[in-house]
Amino acid sequence: MITLNYKNADAMVIGNANGLNIEQEFSNYKDSIANIITNLNQRKDKPGQWLQWMNLGYNEETIWYVKEFASQVKGKFENILVLGIGGSALGGIAVTEALLKPFWNLLTPEQRDNYPRIFFLDNIDPDTINGLLQVLDLKKTLVNVITKSGSTAETMSQFMIVKNILEKELGADYRNNIVATTDKKTGILRQISEQEGYKTFVVPDDVGGRFSVFSAVGLLPFAMLGLDIDAMVNGIKDMDLALKNTNISENIAAQNALIHFLMDTQKGKNLSVMMPYSSRLKYVSDWYVQLWAESLGKNKDNNGNDVHVGPTPIKALGATDQHSQIQLYNEGPNDKVINFIRVKEFDTTLEIPSIFEYTGIGYLGGKTINQLINAEADSTRVALSDYSRPTITITLDKVDAYNVAQLLYMLEVQTAIAGELYNINTFNQPGVEQAKNYTYALMGRAGYEDSAKALQDKMATV
Repeated sequence: MITLNYKNADAMVIGNANGLNIEQEFSNYKDSIANIITNLNQRKDKPGQWLQWMNLGYNEETIWYVKEFASQVKGKFENILVLGIGGSALGGIAVTEALLKPFWNLLTPEQRDNYPRIFFLDNIDPDTINGLLQVLDLKKTLVNVITKSGSTAETMSQFMIVKNILEKELGADYRNNIVATTDKKTGILRQISEQEGYKTFVVPDDVGGRFSVFSAVGLLPFAMLGLDIDAMVNGIKDMDLALKNTNISENIAAQNALIHFLMDTQKGKNLSVMMPYSSRLKYVSDWYVQLWAESLGKNKDNNGNDVHVGPTPIKALGATDQHSQIQLYNEGPNDKVINFIRVKEFDTTLEIPSIFEYTGIGYLGGKTINQLINAEADSTRVALSDYSRPTITITLDKVDAYNVAQLLYMLEVQTAIAGELYNINTFNQPGVEQAKNYTYALMGRAGYEDSAKALQDKMATV
C-alpha cells in the first residue's frame, strides 16, 4: 500500500503559525470524517450522485470487454490515436506515461512486444494536429474518439478531420479504424456511431470525465497497449477497502483531505503543489490539477451561499523544479502545501562512474542516480521545513500498475472528502460550461443565436 507522511505539516515541526496540531485536528474531526466516508459509500450506488467512479474497479463486464477487444485488434495497428480533452485524455496520458517503457513511441516494434505506439490529441492547436497527421499513417492507426456528450467541440472537430481522411484513404473499410467511447444511449457521437457502424464502449452514467480514468475511457487504450489491467483493478480494490475505514487515523485520503482543508481555511495556504520525484509520474500532476481545480473551485456551497472556495493546484516535477520553483516556495509567500511523491524502488539502477575524483564532484562517483533523486526529494522536504513550509510525502514502493492505480484512486477519494468538508458540489463544473456555450455561439451552433448576438456585443466592449 502507498503511504502518507504528514509530519512536516505539523506545528511541532514547522511552528504554530504555519503548521497544524494534526493529531488534535484528527480528533476534532473524527466524527465528521467518519460521517463523510460512510455517507459517500452509501450514496455511491444511487443515481444522480456522480459517485459511480467508486465502483469502477468492480465492473468486471467492462474489464472483460476491453481485454477481449484488445486481443482482437492486437497486431492489426501500428498506432493508437486518442482524440479527447480534459478527463477524456489526462488520465490516459498520466497512466501510459507512468507504465509504458520510457520513450515508448521511439522503440522498435520488437522492443514494444509488437504493441502499438500511442498518441493523444488533447488540444486543437492547428500546427500540432497538422504536424501529427503529416507523420502518422492513419491507415495503420486505430482512432479512439472519446466524449460522453458527443458535442465536445474540440474532440468532434478533430474527429471530423480524421474521419474525413480515413474515408478518403480506406473507403467504407475506414470504420474498422475507429472505436468510440461515449454515452450508452444518447448524444451525437452515439448517434453517429450507430449510423456509421463503429465499435463502441461506454462512458458510464454518473461518472464525470475527471473521475473516468478507470472506466473504458482509460482501460481500453491501456488494454490495447498490454498494460496490466488486472493489477490496476487489484490496486483499486485494495485501496478502496482501506479507504472505507472511517477512522481518520487509518485513512490516508481523509488525512490529506482534512490537512489541505484546514491549511486553506485556517492558515491561508490555498495552493496545492503536486511534485513527484519521478519523470514517469510527471503527468499525474497534470491529471491532479484538473481533478482538484474542477472539483473544488466553486462559487456556491450546498446551501446556496456565496463562498468562492477552492485551493489552486500547481504542477511541478522533482528534481527539475527545484531549479525553477523551490526558491519561491522557500522564500516567497507561505501560502502552499507541497505534496511530494517519492518512489522507493525504480525499475532500473544507474551508477555514476568514479571519475573526476580530484574535483569537487568526485563525491558523486560510485553512487547511483537512484540515490541522488531520492536524496534530492528528502533534502528538499527538510529544507522546506526549515522555512516553515508544510509538506506531505506520498510514497510508492514502485511505479507499476498496482501502485499507480492506488495513487490515482486515493487522490479521487481525497478530492471527494475535501468537497464534503468545503460543503460544495464536487462533481459539477458550471464555470466551464459558460465558456463552452460562448464557443458554440461564436462557431454558429444552432440554438445559440441569441447568445451569439449578446456575446458579440460584449466582445465589442471588453
